[in-house]
Amino acid sequence: MAQFSATQEGPAMPAFGASEAGDAHGGAHLPAGYSERLYNEDLAPLRHQSWGAYNIFAFWMSDVHSVGGYVFAGSLFALGLTSWQVLVALLVGIGIVNVFCNLIAKPSQLNGVPYPVACRATFGVLGANVPAVIRGLIAVAWYGIQTYLASSALVIVVLKFFPQLLPYADLHHHGFAGLSTLGWAGFMLLWVLQAFVFWNGMETIKKFIDFAGPAVYVVMFILAGYMIWRAGWRNIGLNLGGVKYHGLEVVPVMITAISLVVSYFSGPMLNFGDFSRYCKSFRSVKRGNFWGLPVNFLMFSLVTVVTTAATLPVFGELITDPVETVGRIDYPTAVILGALTFTIATIGINIVANFVSPAFDFSNVAPRFISWRAGGMLAAVASIFITPWNLFNNPAVIHYTLDVLGCFIGPLYGVLIVDFYLVKRQKVVLDDLYSVSEKGAYWYRNGVNYRAVLALLPAAVIAMACVLIPALQEAANYSWFVGVLVGGVVYRLLVRAK
Repeated sequence: MAQFSATQEGPAMPAFGASEAGDAHGGAHLPAGYSERLYNEDLAPLRHQSWGAYNIFAFWMSDVHSVGGYVFAGSLFALGLTSWQVLVALLVGIGIVNVFCNLIAKPSQLNGVPYPVACRATFGVLGANVPAVIRGLIAVAWYGIQTYLASSALVIVVLKFFPQLLPYADLHHHGFAGLSTLGWAGFMLLWVLQAFVFWNGMETIKKFIDFAGPAVYVVMFILAGYMIWRAGWRNIGLNLGGVKYHGLEVVPVMITAISLVVSYFSGPMLNFGDFSRYCKSFRSVKRGNFWGLPVNFLMFSLVTVVTTAATLPVFGELITDPVETVGRIDYPTAVILGALTFTIATIGINIVANFVSPAFDFSNVAPRFISWRAGGMLAAVASIFITPWNLFNNPAVIHYTLDVLGCFIGPLYGVLIVDFYLVKRQKVVLDDLYSVSEKGAYWYRNGVNYRAVLALLPAAVIAMACVLIPALQEAANYSWFVGVLVGGVVYRLLVRAK
C-alpha cells in the first residue's frame, strides 16, 4: 500500500496500476485492491491537480459575493452594532475561517480525494457515509435558499419592465406553497440554469466561478459609488444599529457576531476538500485562501457596509438586501445589469457550496449506482420540496438556521481535525481508503470507526441544547464552536481509552 504524508508540499498522486478508472456504474477496471463499494471515477484520487491560487481565490469570491452573503452581513446590524463594529466582526470572523480552511484542506489536497473519501480515514470506509449524508442534507437546504434568493433578483427585473405581471407576484391571488406564480417561474428558471452548469462538469464550474466572482465586484463598486453620490459622503452615518452599547458592553455582542460569521461559512469550510483536491500544491491553497478570505472579504465588507449605510439617507430606510436596493434605482439599464449580476453571483455560490458537495456526498453512499451528476441532481430535486422561501424571510431565521447547522457541522469538523493532526499525525494510506479488506487501515469494525461516530453524539446534543433550551439560548450563537470543542475532545479521549 502506498502511504503519503501530509507534510509534503506537492500533490500526492496515487498509483493506479495498469488501467484507468472504469465506468462509474459498472465497476470495471478497478485498480488493484479497490472495492466497487467504495469507488467510481468521480471519487477516484486525481491524477492531475491543475488548480492554482487564483482558482481558490475565485472560489471564495463566488462564495462570498452573493445575495445571501450581503443580506447576512447586513443582518448583523440587527444585533445593535454600529457599522465599524460590524466591519471588525466580519474581518475577525473571516480570519478564523481562513485558518480552519487551511487545516481541513490538507488531507484532500495531498491525496487528491473529495471530502467524503477523506472522511473514510476517520470514520471508516463505510462509516464515512455518516458525515457525508449530514453535509449533503445541509447542502440541500442551502441550495434551495440560495436559488430562491437569486430568483428574487430576476423577479425584480421582470416587474420593473413588465408591471402588468404584478398580479402574478401577489401570493394571495396567484401562488401556492408560500410562493407567488411569478416567484415559482423565477425559481424554476434558476433551478434549470444551475443544473445546466453543473451537468457540464467541474471544468465548466471552474470557468463559471472564475468569471462570476470578479463580475459582481464591478457591479458592487458601481452600486456603492452610485449610492455615495446620491447620499453625499457626509450623510452616510456609521451608527446604523444605534448606539445601544457603551464601552465594554459591546464586546460580547461582537463576539456573537464573529461566531455567526464562522457559522455562516461552516458548510463550505467543512467540505472545502472537494475543491482543495484540485490544487497543484498546498501552498496554492493557502495563498488562494489568504486572498479569497481576509483580503477579499475586507473589500466586500467595506462595500457592503457603505452601500447599506447609504440606503438610509437615500431611501429613508435601512435596506440590507442588494436586490431591493438595485430595484429602487431609477435607471432601467442599471437595474438590469445589477440584478443579473447578483443573480450570476448567487448561482456561483450555490454551485460551489451546495451542488458540488452533495454530488460527492450522495455518490459516496452508493458509488456503483450514484454518479457525481446523479448525486447533485438528487440534491437539486430535494431542494424544491423544502420550500426554502419559508426558511429565509427575516434576520432572526437566518441566525437560527446558522445555529442549528452549527450543531451538526461543528462536531464533524472537530473530530476530523483531531483525527488527522493528532491521531493520524497527518499520514494517510491512500489505497486503504478504497479497500474493504479487514487488513485495511480504515476498515475498523464492520467498516465503521464507532469512536468517531460516538464522539458526534454528545457534541451535537450539547450544541443543540444551546439552541433549543431557552435558559441556554445565550450560548446558541456559539453552537459551532461548542460542537468543534466537544466533538474533538470526546473523540481524543475515546481513542486514548481503547
